Amino acid sequence: MNILILGSGGREHALAWAVKQNPKTDRLIVAPGNAGIAQLADCAEIDILDGAAVVAFCAENAIDFVIIGPEAPLAAGVADATRAAGLLTFGPSAAAARLEASKAFTKELCDACGAPTAAYARFADAAAARAYVKAQGAPIVVKADGLAAGKGVIVAMTLDEALAAIDDMFGGEFGEAGAEVVIEEFMTGEEASFFVLTDGVNALPIGTAQDHKRVGAGDTGPNTGGMGAYSPAPVLTPALQDQAMAQIIRPSIAEMARRGTPYQGVLYAGLMIENGQCRLVEYNARFGDPETQVLMMRLGGQALDLLLACAEGRLDSARVHWAEDHALTVVMAAQGYPGAYAKGSVIHGLEALPETSADMVFHAGTRAQDGQILSNGGRVLNATARGATLAEAQARAYALVDAIDWPEGFCRRDIGWRAL
Repeated sequence: MNILILGSGGREHALAWAVKQNPKTDRLIVAPGNAGIAQLADCAEIDILDGAAVVAFCAENAIDFVIIGPEAPLAAGVADATRAAGLLTFGPSAAAARLEASKAFTKELCDACGAPTAAYARFADAAAARAYVKAQGAPIVVKADGLAAGKGVIVAMTLDEALAAIDDMFGGEFGEAGAEVVIEEFMTGEEASFFVLTDGVNALPIGTAQDHKRVGAGDTGPNTGGMGAYSPAPVLTPALQDQAMAQIIRPSIAEMARRGTPYQGVLYAGLMIENGQCRLVEYNARFGDPETQVLMMRLGGQALDLLLACAEGRLDSARVHWAEDHALTVVMAAQGYPGAYAKGSVIHGLEALPETSADMVFHAGTRAQDGQILSNGGRVLNATARGATLAEAQARAYALVDAIDWPEGFCRRDIGWRAL
């Protein structure tokens, strides 16, 4: 079959890598893709936020299956457009993607279905938000209600930080995403990511992971889009996964269906775990990044079969076949990230690296020019490896990092430290 994946990051490179391994794949196109993706798939320049343009491209290229990677096309209704055109599509409708596109919507859904989550309040003006924070005290969490490319969440440890975050959000730092804010109770515990496929009725867990959000060693410094991840997450025991399915995931799916907006795609639940209980931190309407890199490394070619079962509404008969293995990915980012950083530096050494089922460098922000690979983003590469143990996967991933010659880049040297 001919498959189109929308997106250009490390998540999409990992998805393409897994899909390509499945014999069902005839032609694979990724739009817009990146320099690494171009080595295993055709790349196409189309506006992935324009549903009509995506549909026209699919017609011209006899596409059988569309996989939508990032959140922005989902929020823009691209899945609605492709489904309306009769295309088999993986990814929720715009109405269902509100689970990520609006923090307040998710909180209201949790209230309606009884899913455990942090106490919260929502505000449309700064003065009321400031008064609420002063009454609650710190630590406290301030979130831009809308999509802010993973950066609209401030975990404020002091009152001054919280007030500054409110001023920034209402002052336009996150654009329209910060027109409303959600202020939440600060939850303590250990956070992990739980990935579930749902066809709107059935739900199938497809893996757990933990990522490292902060830029510095020991999980210090500013929040980023993620500096590394590993799978499985030891903290998400089978009992906790069962609890999350019973108390959070299935009630949410049922409530979405009851509202007439059934959710079809991957539901990525960020969970906070403490004292043997889990609470929902947030939902994402797409695969996480960099968690996808470790999930796809472990799933391999069966990933396509699972995504097809989800899109075709037959998850009730689908099964995940896990090896007893571990995977770990290290993000190599441009110096200065998550603040200001330069693009365009040359990355050497990639061509000599292994590309196997156990060792892979996924490209997140790269472009090719004159036969060279250049940096083209904040998070640039994902050195990813599998092993029989997490320690082995970590050693293999850092061996890949050490073989890359890129003085303008940096990484954390302690990915996996909580589990190890």
